[in-house]
Amino acid sequence: GTADKILWSEAFGCLDYTRHLPVTKETLYDLASVTKVIGTTSVYMQLVKQGKVRMSDPVSQYLPEFVELAPTDEDRAKRKQITVEHLLTHTAGLTAWKAYYRAQTNYAGMLHAIVTTPLQSDPGAEFRYSDFGMLLAGEVAARAGKKPLAELERELVFDPLGLTNTMRNPPSRLWSQVAPTERMPGSTNFVHGVVHDENARAGEGITGHAGLFSTAEDLGKLGAELLRADEGKSSWLPQSVLAEFARPHELARDSNRGLGWGIERGPKRAIGHNGFTGTYIRVELARKMYIVLLTNAVHPTRDNNKLGQVRRAFLDSVLQAFDHTAAAD
Repeated sequence: GTADKILWSEAFGCLDYTRHLPVTKETLYDLASVTKVIGTTSVYMQLVKQGKVRMSDPVSQYLPEFVELAPTDEDRAKRKQITVEHLLTHTAGLTAWKAYYRAQTNYAGMLHAIVTTPLQSDPGAEFRYSDFGMLLAGEVAARAGKKPLAELERELVFDPLGLTNTMRNPPSRLWSQVAPTERMPGSTNFVHGVVHDENARAGEGITGHAGLFSTAEDLGKLGAELLRADEGKSSWLPQSVLAEFARPHELARDSNRGLGWGIERGPKRAIGHNGFTGTYIRVELARKMYIVLLTNAVHPTRDNNKLGQVRRAFLDSVLQAFDHTAAAD
């Protein structure tokens, strides 16, 4: 779609391989890491707009235990240098991933596990995509905004933009609309209606790195609003704030990240993010159009690498058609 309208929207296939219930435009998908931009990053855009947080703020300003619970004096000294910008660009030096869900059963436990884990590298030394950096970013946002992240998402992002089908922990009455994800180990049951990411599930589905469920058209509403912001036509987000989030922040060498968003360099400016479950959003700022692709590629198992080829073909087809139409106009 564009800032003004949906250009094309369609649903294909079935929810699973047994019941053959058709996917519809109202189907809710587990967004996985697309949560990082739809939820956490969008909240930060609003907090920056309101002057409640700055990217240069030390993480410890909002999360003092991040420094207080450091495992060593050396680690403590490094953590004092880590800013919100480091978290949102994946350059804080945090470890990429650990199976904390094996020992933790709630959000507080997940948070404690992360802040007590040693840094893997110096702040700003290298880019390392880290779920835990975004989980901490979600908690920093909550403390800066003085409400839980899920409440800030609803109040600052979903309600103002009309994202009525975007939520965490969908109620059971909606599960018939939710695409199931992966078969649980040693079981015939599937992860369904609860977040697929194990660490997010252990964190009660309310973490900054994963946990949101949504529809393609809801994500399109955010894409359209970001396009309006890029043209200075959004009352929700100033052009200057979007520009800061959508530019490369080269804290580490060879880092190709904006704040929260991945970035396509070059004349065709674009920002985007994908999710492990088979989800994707891309906002083509130069072309003035957005693309959303939601699938449940981990159903029935994550041992499936077919989506990459499908997504590339989809993107190529959409962009070629859009460019051809634009050239004809």
